[in-house]
Amino acid sequence: MTIQFRNYTNQAGITEDYHKVRSFLVKLGYSEFTYARWDWMTTHGHLDKSTVGRIGIWEDAEQIVGVATFDCQLGDSYCLAFPEYAFLKKEMLLYAKDNLNKDEKFCIVISDSDLKFQDIAAHSGFTATDQKENDAIFYMDRTSTEYNLPEGFYITTMKDTYDLYQYRRVLWKGFNHELNGEGEFTFSKEDEQASNEEMLRPNVDLSLKVAVVSPDGNFVSYCGMWYDLEAGFAVIEPVATDPDYRKMGLGKAAVLEGIRRTGELGAKTALVGSSQQFYYSIGLHPFSTSTIWTKKVKR
Repeated sequence: MTIQFRNYTNQAGITEDYHKVRSFLVKLGYSEFTYARWDWMTTHGHLDKSTVGRIGIWEDAEQIVGVATFDCQLGDSYCLAFPEYAFLKKEMLLYAKDNLNKDEKFCIVISDSDLKFQDIAAHSGFTATDQKENDAIFYMDRTSTEYNLPEGFYITTMKDTYDLYQYRRVLWKGFNHELNGEGEFTFSKEDEQASNEEMLRPNVDLSLKVAVVSPDGNFVSYCGMWYDLEAGFAVIEPVATDPDYRKMGLGKAAVLEGIRRTGELGAKTALVGSSQQFYYSIGLHPFSTSTIWTKKVKR
């Protein structure tokens, strides 16, 4: 066994390294940083493209066995390895601390079930905080995906209605940007290009990007779904409902329709990175938690 370290490519977007890391995450299975999170990050508009080359990769016989990465922005990091390569975690943590920090601060997200990595972090001077990342799960064989829509509303997908204006509009409104005083929704050529990069790329199934359409023709709720047959589980991300259309069962309909579609493709479970009551109320159960560990970086 000869472990080699290298950095991820400096080029953001869909590259050979993107595919290699994704393949590693699919084989790894469920973790605190899933294949879908990687897909979402890779072409996300908030990704700091200038820092992707800092992502660390550990290989054995030219096959990735471990990755130290961040999620869109430096600061919060994740160290992931195949179980038989867990001995790399200390090296990975030290690498991440020195290379994935932001403004002298660094956090590492560790699964609450990974007791050995917790020990490594503690012995390396890190302390657990009260900040958590939570995952909830939907079991296809235990919970119904039935839902009802109000009269005049209907389901569509980005495959059937490829409307980037409506897609960006429902996310802007649904994530409360207008309510938070960030201004009314606008749609520029740059927004259109960024949205195309998110949608028109490998490993995206547009029939799993589900929207609820109101009688006036606008997308008023949206649920993006991710599914990989080899991974075996689906992921829910993102979910948003226009504030003017909340408490009508539209978000529930979008999510359950997305889950139903992945179930037809073979998924047995669907996961979402959330502990919101909304998800528990429509049939998801608490599944896993991770804790953010931190200390200041000393230089």
